[in-house]
Amino acid sequence: MEKYIPDIYQKSIYTVNYNKLFKHGIKCILFDIDNTLVPTGSKEIEDELYELIDKIKKIGITPIIYTSSNSKRVKLFTDSLNIDGYVNVHKMFPKSEILKKYREPEIAIIGDEMVTDIKFGNELGITTILVNQISKKDGFITRIKRIKEKRIVSKLRKNNLFVKGRYYE
Repeated sequence: MEKYIPDIYQKSIYTVNYNKLFKHGIKCILFDIDNTLVPTGSKEIEDELYELIDKIKKIGITPIIYTSSNSKRVKLFTDSLNIDGYVNVHKMFPKSEILKKYREPEIAIIGDEMVTDIKFGNELGITTILVNQISKKDGFITRIKRIKEKRIVSKLRKNNLFVKGRYYE
């Protein structure tokens, strides 16, 4: 069950302490798109997200989109936010190009799913940050994964290892 426990749990990408991450050696943050940066399926980028990405860059951290979404959708975000992105990443099977550029202690991943984002990051040995999903709307496959995630959260709560809504850094 430990593979599903995030190192950090925050309400959203906007409540993460990026300065603290940088002070702890993080040089690169991998961001999931759907329900982490924007609501699932959204193609609109809010001003607040542009400002956050600029802030992260100014701190000295490289933000990168890391998602299983298709390249056409990801290109919209990478071009608009002026950041790199990796597409069609199957987080369930962690093989990573990113590890060629950064060492594990320098990388963090931020996502809204324990079953993919957090498990993937923990298996790679990088810092994992779970945020609440932005909207209740999910794609079909993600809805199935959420069922498994609910069972995991329930077991973790019973063992006092993780509680939804109890945020920590």
